[in-house]
Amino acid sequence: MSKISFFDQVNHYFDRAASYTKFKKGLLEQIKSCNTVCHFTFPLKRDDGSIESIHAWRAEHSHHKLPTKGGIRYSLEVNEDEVKALAALMTYKCSVVDVPFGGAKGGVRIDRRNYSEAELERITRRFTFELVNKRFIGPDIDVPAPDYGTGEKEMGWIVDTYTAVHPSLNAEGCVTGKPVALGGIRGRTEATGRGVFFGVREACDQGDDMKKLGLTKGLEGKKVIVQGFGNVGYHSAKFIMDAGGVITCIAEYDGAIYNENGIDVIELDKHRKETGSITGFPKAKALSSTLEALEMECDILVPAALENQLHKGNASKIKAKIIAEAANGPTTMAAHDIIKERGALIIPDNYLNAGGVTVSYFEWLKNLSHVRFGRMDRRFEENSNRRMLQAIQDLTNRTISEDEMYMLARGADEQDIVDSGLEDTMMTSYNQINDIKNEFGIDLRTAAFVSAIRKVAVIYEKMGIFP
Repeated sequence: MSKISFFDQVNHYFDRAASYTKFKKGLLEQIKSCNTVCHFTFPLKRDDGSIESIHAWRAEHSHHKLPTKGGIRYSLEVNEDEVKALAALMTYKCSVVDVPFGGAKGGVRIDRRNYSEAELERITRRFTFELVNKRFIGPDIDVPAPDYGTGEKEMGWIVDTYTAVHPSLNAEGCVTGKPVALGGIRGRTEATGRGVFFGVREACDQGDDMKKLGLTKGLEGKKVIVQGFGNVGYHSAKFIMDAGGVITCIAEYDGAIYNENGIDVIELDKHRKETGSITGFPKAKALSSTLEALEMECDILVPAALENQLHKGNASKIKAKIIAEAANGPTTMAAHDIIKERGALIIPDNYLNAGGVTVSYFEWLKNLSHVRFGRMDRRFEENSNRRMLQAIQDLTNRTISEDEMYMLARGADEQDIVDSGLEDTMMTSYNQINDIKNEFGIDLRTAAFVSAIRKVAVIYEKMGIFP
């Protein structure tokens, strides 16, 4: 039997969820179809003078809301099917967490490790120029962001190139995940990992669900395995560790390490920066393979690498009671059904890794308003709190030290506001999809798709397109 494509898997989940709605077939077909996809091919002059053809794609899945939104990844696995699938997931993800964007995704088919920084800059700037030329980028058209293999440096090159060829007042809003100095927002780098933490914490706080899994309520003390130690994996692990979770195992493409008593994620990150790898970390033992890590005993497994890591071949060996999908599409359709049948709780990617796009939304709003969050009211809030504390001090004859006064009175800065908005988003959205799960007796992934379909369909109906 031929392998089902990534995009077909996403549509299979969509169809499963659609059966729990009463929308017309034509409307459902419109929602799940990919509206636009473009394949770019352009030359790269390598540092040695040779010429290489670079292949890249950008898909805009849905225009029910504008702009469309989605990351750009650099990977040898990039192809048209992948970007269409990821763009579709972005549509549903934005809807689940009530972020008013249509879904998009882009990618360049390269292994960034094989290119110098100068070559990566030329690739990024040329791809940006192609996006501008085909009207696939702009603050009111399509807004990219970092993804696998890209970061704030690439986003800085994108905004610089866009502004040079298409200058405008709101040009900074053409891309998110930028350095703060170029219009970025504090908290964006760790946003996806922090969102994963908030989602996992919220799931673990559902006492009835934890009881069904044979687990106690709350995150503290739960044993956690993280696959992938990039930006998302590191920050997911760090925030879970800070909240009392025990990170027993971390797996990367070049090896995996284990310590039953817990791995200090911050120390491991320092080791990786010094050596270039997580292997050789003195406070953990090496495993025979990264695949072994996925199949070990744990309470929570966090796949934070690429898609299709849990599949039909290994799904029956996965022992985790909770699968927290920090990556996009880490679980195949067949694996999802096998793991669900075993009784495990799968926290789906189309909800759990929405922290990045949520904070990207905040960054986009900041770029359009041209005002840093907290600038208008932080000092007013702080001064009001100081007056209240001073009154309490006078009434109680208790002396409040200056350090205490600072901690209790300080107004919210940009980072505080971003983190608070993200926490509220992830908590509210989890409870929405959990209610749908309980309403129909379905799994969280299907519930998240039902939530997304309802929200997108209402927009089309209000437009009068599908009355």
